[in-house]
Amino acid sequence: MNDDKKLLHRYVKYFIQYINYQKNYSHYTVYAYSSDLNQFISFINRNVEAIDSESIRKYLFYLKEKNYHPRSIGRKIACLKSFFGFLVRKGYAKTNPTLLILSPKMPERLPVFLTIEEVERILNAANNKSQTGLRDRAIMELLYSTGIRVGELVSLRMEDINITDETIKVKGKGGKERVVPVGSYALNHLFEYFEKRDSRAGYVFLNKKNHRLTTRSVERMVKKYAKIAGINKKITPHIFRHSFATHMLDRGADLRTVQEMLGHSDITTTQTYTHITIRRLKDLYEKHYTAYKNIFSEHSSNNAG
Repeated sequence: MNDDKKLLHRYVKYFIQYINYQKNYSHYTVYAYSSDLNQFISFINRNVEAIDSESIRKYLFYLKEKNYHPRSIGRKIACLKSFFGFLVRKGYAKTNPTLLILSPKMPERLPVFLTIEEVERILNAANNKSQTGLRDRAIMELLYSTGIRVGELVSLRMEDINITDETIKVKGKGGKERVVPVGSYALNHLFEYFEKRDSRAGYVFLNKKNHRLTTRSVERMVKKYAKIAGINKKITPHIFRHSFATHMLDRGADLRTVQEMLGHSDITTTQTYTHITIRRLKDLYEKHYTAYKNIFSEHSSNNAG
């Protein structure tokens, strides 16, 4: 490895430490950015000061030739922008070659959500009264009742639950804490699970060895109950978050309130769910308007006859 690449790898190491420990990026983002930057260094063959906007464009052209999805390319551009911005701020580079680089336009992708009937089917699929069964039902009830992320769920500790106020304290992205109300129905299922549990301290959700549950375990569990319930959609724990937000807005909840409950720093992220509710209203309108037109046409034909 030449000296230029060694220096770039050292800068990447500093950057990864920065987003991991100071910015508190998620483990997934840290891993993805590390992979993206190593790929970029493998492609580029210049020292940091010689990397210009043309170098970046050649790299992006290479990604397009390799048929990378626009969303993946967009993430890699965001990564490079963040990386070179960091280098300039720290004095490791004089200029930022990504300033004039635009991200590709993303096709609109609305979140997948469950209907209320589908949610009930998945929840009722976890009807085993064993400790594991009660835990699984409590997990899904809490995900749907609060809209919290799966990472936030597995990080919950017993002291984060306020029984009196019927709230939980959640540590979200960037280490930001928020208080989220919990429905009494979800709390009842939590109490059922706690009655079967040996430990009264530590993390709320434990595996059979009384260790903290992992996000991967929750993902597998949710897919299992979705299969039992006969739900054919792509099911992840995050779908409960999408469903929670969609159903809240469907029932007239204020957008700012939903934003606070979800822990979104930008309300435009929350507004995505309004697109779903608007689309559903349009679908319902078209369905009923078509039925009305058919009835009206029949009525007109009969009168004409």
